[in-house]
Amino acid sequence: MASDAPPEDPNGQISQADALTYWESIPATVNGMLGGYPHISHIDIRGSLSFIEKLRRLKSCSTPDQFTRGVDCGAGIGRITAGLLSKVCDIVDVVEPVEKFAKEAREAKLAGKGKIGEVYTTGLQNWEPKEEYDLVWNQWCLGHLTDAELVTYLRKCRGVVKEGGWIVVKENMSTDADGKDIFDEVDSSVTRTDLKFRGLFEESGLVIAKTELQNGFPKKLYPVRFYALRPGPDQAVHLSLGL
Repeated sequence: MASDAPPEDPNGQISQADALTYWESIPATVNGMLGGYPHISHIDIRGSLSFIEKLRRLKSCSTPDQFTRGVDCGAGIGRITAGLLSKVCDIVDVVEPVEKFAKEAREAKLAGKGKIGEVYTTGLQNWEPKEEYDLVWNQWCLGHLTDAELVTYLRKCRGVVKEGGWIVVKENMSTDADGKDIFDEVDSSVTRTDLKFRGLFEESGLVIAKTELQNGFPKKLYPVRFYALRPGPDQAVHLSLGL
């Protein structure tokens, strides 16, 4: 259901029913997950592994060499679970609303090796986690949530991330000349600005410990930015990080 925001507001045009219809029409392949750019998958995974390594080197933040449990939110067919999270986590849970995608993740070879934990076939806005996590990974999925839903969801993540753990957001950045969010009517999603994300993180009670852009993607694609987030007691923590 679309939100009650004004129709000219991209946030108000999001329809999760329309988004689900779109994704159910997409094949359960890497090509389908990446919108016809399967060749960027290895660049994407390499960039994400590098980002996690940088988090481990942050002197102000204690990060284990291996995470006990992670969760792949908006996982699709489990591309990131297989290529990234299974390499840095002992067990990975999966959250994915499209049944055929969740089935791919559930039946992947990793499941037979005990790497796949719970598979939640539901949208992020309805997800009720049963575990606590060292790593909550969100990539190319948060644009299907309205601003209000995203804040509620991030607060939920804040409540289940372990001490010393991370909430990572990796999302496209709006390139609108007027600094506005961009609505995509094809998959009923919003591409937000960096400023919008920062405001929503603050509203969610999270602080940014590190952020950077993904390198190596084709120039015609949106810029993609990482955010490493942790619960923060107040704005002073945010300021002390120099962000």
